[in-house]
Amino acid sequence: QVQLVESGGGLVQAGGSLRLSCAASGRSFSNYAMGWFRQLPGKAREFVATINWSGGSTTYADSVKGRFTISRDNAKNTVYLQMNSLKPEDTAVYCCAAETTGRTTTYAGLYDYWGQGTQVTVSS
Repeated sequence: QVQLVESGGGLVQAGGSLRLSCAASGRSFSNYAMGWFRQLPGKAREFVATINWSGGSTTYADSVKGRFTISRDNAKNTVYLQMNSLKPEDTAVYCCAAETTGRTTTYAGLYDYWGQGTQVTVSS
């Protein structure tokens, strides 16, 4: 069983920055691909970014490319999402997810474990 706990969300003005963190339990974190997704009430989860086990391969949604950066620290069992130049349309609950075979994917259905999420609100 893997537990994921997100932190770092909050209220920020448009153009500002936030850094989200996702701390994972367990000894196999360094084998997992990790992803960030976001969700609005009543809407499907939207892919944001994913990173492979080593951090050497990343993929981003077009809507965040150039503004968001995903990274990981395997020694700390933590994955990060640095969000810059935030826009009101980035407002959502952001969740991290673990894919235990190590395969990076943009498809939410292939992730095995999910955190509860952290709210990000960007005011105009």
